[in-house]
Amino acid sequence: MIESFGVADSPKDISYYASMLLMSFAISQCLTVMYWGRLSDRIGRRPVLAIGLVGTLVVSLLFGVCKTFTAALLVRVAAGVLAGNSAVMQSAMAEIADDTNRSRIMTLLPFTWNVGSMFGSVIGSVFSNPATHFPGWFGNSKLFVYFPYLLPCLIGSAVSAFGLVAGLLTFKETLTRPTQSVQTESAASAEEVLLLAQTAAAPVRQNSMKRLLTPLVVRFMATNIMMYLSFTICDILYQLFAITDPRNGGLGLGPLSLGLLFAAEGIVAIYIQLVAYPRLERKYGVLYCYRRGLSLAIPYLVAMPFLSLIAAHLQSQVGVSPSSILIEKIVMWVLLMSIMTMRATSSVLAFTSINLMVANMAPTRADLGFMNGMLQLVISAVRIFATLVSGSLWSRSIKHSLRFSLNSHLVWILGALFLAILLKLSYRIPDSVNKFAADQPKPIEDSEDLDS
Repeated sequence: MIESFGVADSPKDISYYASMLLMSFAISQCLTVMYWGRLSDRIGRRPVLAIGLVGTLVVSLLFGVCKTFTAALLVRVAAGVLAGNSAVMQSAMAEIADDTNRSRIMTLLPFTWNVGSMFGSVIGSVFSNPATHFPGWFGNSKLFVYFPYLLPCLIGSAVSAFGLVAGLLTFKETLTRPTQSVQTESAASAEEVLLLAQTAAAPVRQNSMKRLLTPLVVRFMATNIMMYLSFTICDILYQLFAITDPRNGGLGLGPLSLGLLFAAEGIVAIYIQLVAYPRLERKYGVLYCYRRGLSLAIPYLVAMPFLSLIAAHLQSQVGVSPSSILIEKIVMWVLLMSIMTMRATSSVLAFTSINLMVANMAPTRADLGFMNGMLQLVISAVRIFATLVSGSLWSRSIKHSLRFSLNSHLVWILGALFLAILLKLSYRIPDSVNKFAADQPKPIEDSEDLDS
């Protein structure tokens, strides 16, 4: 698509303009996501989710008819501004759940994100430029000839429209007012019954930002920045490492091998999210799962670059019959799959636990949108920085022929050290994050601390 805009002087410049589109979305989302979360705390989850779906529907259509890079950039900025649904949906799911099923329900959101990303990539690659790819169906369509990228955007808009209609018809507001059971015993006075009824009808009151940003929350969000930075940079490096020539410290995987690897990793992640994680969380608690996610990531980061030594050895076997190096290939793939399993497991355990702990820290249900919006703000900001530095870190680490630990292993070792520090800091997190605070009994406090 960027090539059709005519802004890139050479194919090497396409990635630069593609990164600009990605960054514009992340920056605008970073600046607005907390406002959507706080708005949902005031007017409810349902209307904010509906606004987000309408916005997604519209910007998808607009992106499909962009004919210039400037227009595409503006549409991506608008898409980021309207991309507050992730934090709001996390809040809604936390409110739907209870202590018996919260871990299982909260794993559904990253699961649907992974499935959507997978199918979205397929739709975008298969249905772009349909007049050329499917001339029998779309060859005579002037619309798709003039707008070659409209069809996948139409499909995306149709999915958003379906979600909007389904949500309006079936989704009920989850931000409820607190209720109390009023037992009108014969000894109870009419005044007491009236007072309890008025309390039950009182609107949900939000805590002020100052009250929500407790020392625990601030420390927790600071450690989240380190964790997301380590994982995000290593996720980007993982893709670069997989396609880099083994002589330069990579694996040199082709498109087919890379696709099979990502598909296998996706299957493992789905199993961990839907089956293993809920069982672990019910038995040991969310904080335990978070620590196990960090501890599993450390050995995978240290071991990953050593695979390039095997790949380089296999590459050097020029003229050798395939059967003679079959065992070495099997060993490399067994090791790669083992490390990939550790990577998928650690990511699911760590990220799902973060989502649960942030929801558990919200003192009331009326503050869930703010807490999840703050988490999404951290994610967006880290994604911006990680996108900027990851490629530079990798190119510098493989460019210089330095000794071990300063060569292509450097970025992986730094990531492991970061996570080791976070693992130690995680033991300062209190066990109270294992419980959903909004449903716990609250002491009576002065109303002046609350911000309606």
